[in-house]
Amino acid sequence: MNWQGKTVGYAITGSHCTFAEVMPQIQRFIDGGAKVVPIISQSVLTTDTRFGKSEDWRKQLKDITGNDIISSIVEAEPLGPSKLLDVLVIAPCTGTTTSKLANAITDSPVLMAAKAQLRNGRPLVIAVSTNDGLGFNLANIAKLIVAKNVYFVPFGQDNPIGKPNSLVANMELIPETCYAALEGKQLQPLIIERFHG
Repeated sequence: MNWQGKTVGYAITGSHCTFAEVMPQIQRFIDGGAKVVPIISQSVLTTDTRFGKSEDWRKQLKDITGNDIISSIVEAEPLGPSKLLDVLVIAPCTGTTTSKLANAITDSPVLMAAKAQLRNGRPLVIAVSTNDGLGFNLANIAKLIVAKNVYFVPFGQDNPIGKPNSLVANMELIPETCYAALEGKQLQPLIIERFHG
């Protein structure tokens, strides 16, 4: 895909187990010629987990994109007036971020960036990764699926027996979903089989 001349906002929230899956997708945008603006939530900024240290993930993100990371609401706010981003993707997007976005709560850099993007009538792409996607959070996902300028990376149940409410996007489809979103289209099929065994 040719991303020459495009600026992609890439926002990461605290589904730490999927970080290793999304980093190669960021590289695909870079390889296609895009400028990538990295944005992270407070959880990504401060939390070390068994999946890696915050400092290491931040270094990797900066190394791949070559750009400073937006990690505060104050830093994210100018994205609105500047109309910098052609497309903004939140990947992974946690259930918490999904629910706040659906209910107009703006209390993180990622949510501020999303609010700015939608204010400008530009595409916002969501790659869900939540243990509660078919639980209480299903109502929030439904609100966002029908929202103008909001698109979803195709998703499915990743462990229907062990975690029947869990939904995870196919992170390998992030660039394709963003490409379609720039044309005002939702990549199909939206609901996919995602079983890991």
